[in-house]
Amino acid sequence: MTKIGHIELGDCPLIMAPMEDVTDMPFRSICKQFGAGLLVTEFISSEALIREAEKSSLKMRFGPEERPIGIQIFGESVENMRKAALIAESAQPDFIDLNFGCPVKKVVMKGGGAALLNDLPKMVRMTEAVVNAVKLPVTAKTRLGWDDANRNILEIAERLQDAGIRAITIHGRTRAQLYGGTADWTLIGKVKENPRMQIPVFGNGDITSAVIAKEMKDRYGVDGLMIGRAAVGNPWIFRECKAYIERGELLPPPSLSERIDILRLHLERSIEYKGEFYTLLEMRKFYSGYFKGVADFKKHRMRLMTADSMEELIGIIEEIKISAPPVP
Repeated sequence: MTKIGHIELGDCPLIMAPMEDVTDMPFRSICKQFGAGLLVTEFISSEALIREAEKSSLKMRFGPEERPIGIQIFGESVENMRKAALIAESAQPDFIDLNFGCPVKKVVMKGGGAALLNDLPKMVRMTEAVVNAVKLPVTAKTRLGWDDANRNILEIAERLQDAGIRAITIHGRTRAQLYGGTADWTLIGKVKENPRMQIPVFGNGDITSAVIAKEMKDRYGVDGLMIGRAAVGNPWIFRECKAYIERGELLPPPSLSERIDILRLHLERSIEYKGEFYTLLEMRKFYSGYFKGVADFKKHRMRLMTADSMEELIGIIEEIKISAPPVP
């Protein structure tokens, strides 16, 4: 049984990776329906939370059906992270997650996310400040290190555990790799094997199918698997991974009709959450996933991307449903 503090997650939970402008409440709720055992919000700037920025407050919203769920925060200032953690705690999530892994330049240049990989003492002070401030369990997500010359995740994991975190998620890339190359799970496995580690170790990176998910679990013995980009427009990946890990059953991909039903549900929830204008903009990143493998999808893609009303968008989706041959 994998546990984060008092939170029981079963054996090898599947975790939806937090992704900016992707893992909002509508999409998280759908991933939950398909078997995601643990959810995390989009990352939220500690400075923006303290300023009470409207977008940051919106990111903290979640429904009861999403539990267990954590609010992820990032920032450069130890004191602001402490204050932000208290604000996040007031939203009553199940845990607080610290982002020490985001490689995006605009975050790193301000000293947040993966920038802390270059200052382990500060990362530890920040963690201790948050752990001591809140009553909820605190977790952390990070990377193997800054670059190939500094793959110090073994030390990072031990130091963060000593600082009080209750679980760690490790992305199998360095900051220098960004999202390129191949995730290296070798060091994730070594962290898990470390006899000093007493907290759950979750692995993340390049889990794109049920077969790969089970292989990573079996080979490296991690306590859970975090799935990120492969779930975008493909929330049923959680159902597929769960079936193969638990029962050895390889599920067939959903039919085009089922995919469109899921997409329409996603659209409806998104409109309710953020309105039609932002839904039309932000849903664009999901279409390639929902329609992956559909013959001649390219001729429809630009029309979906440029639709300027929900009525037009639904019309295009129904046209694809009628005209496209079955997904192989």
